[in-house]
Amino acid sequence: MRLPGTGPVTGPGGAAEHLIPGVPEPPGDAALCGVAGRRGGLRAGLRSDRGQTAIEFTGTLPLILVTLALLWQGAVIGYTFMLAGNAADKAVTAATSTYGSRKVACEKAGREDLPSAWVADFDCGVTPGGDLVKATVDVKVPLFFPGAFNLPMTLTGEAAANVERPGPW
Repeated sequence: MRLPGTGPVTGPGGAAEHLIPGVPEPPGDAALCGVAGRRGGLRAGLRSDRGQTAIEFTGTLPLILVTLALLWQGAVIGYTFMLAGNAADKAVTAATSTYGSRKVACEKAGREDLPSAWVADFDCGVTPGGDLVKATVDVKVPLFFPGAFNLPMTLTGEAAANVERPGPW
């Protein structure tokens, strides 16, 4: 293959050689246009790669969309996990600092920051000794968008804290 602006390299006996052995010399301008020197004539020069990018994009578009959907669903699962943990923390904090019904305070505080599109079940209980309050929140994982459909799985958030007792002061 010759570099532009250089002449052919002549070998022994004056025959032209290529700069890279085994690589054929590129065809001239007339052959590239399909006018001369190629089998097929003008029809061979009309074949090109025009539209190849559109065909490849059309083929890979479903793969791109599925990847984006899986990434979005992963983000929804992560957000649901965060909501379950936060609701459990809020619920147990409210249950330990109230002197009324701990179960009512637990569920009310847990639902306070939980968006209404997420379906959750609360279980708040006090240990038999009465010193520890445990809150368990099961939140159903939505499919793509909250409020439409839920996956058949739930994420659980758990929290526990000691009951606050009033001091003698």
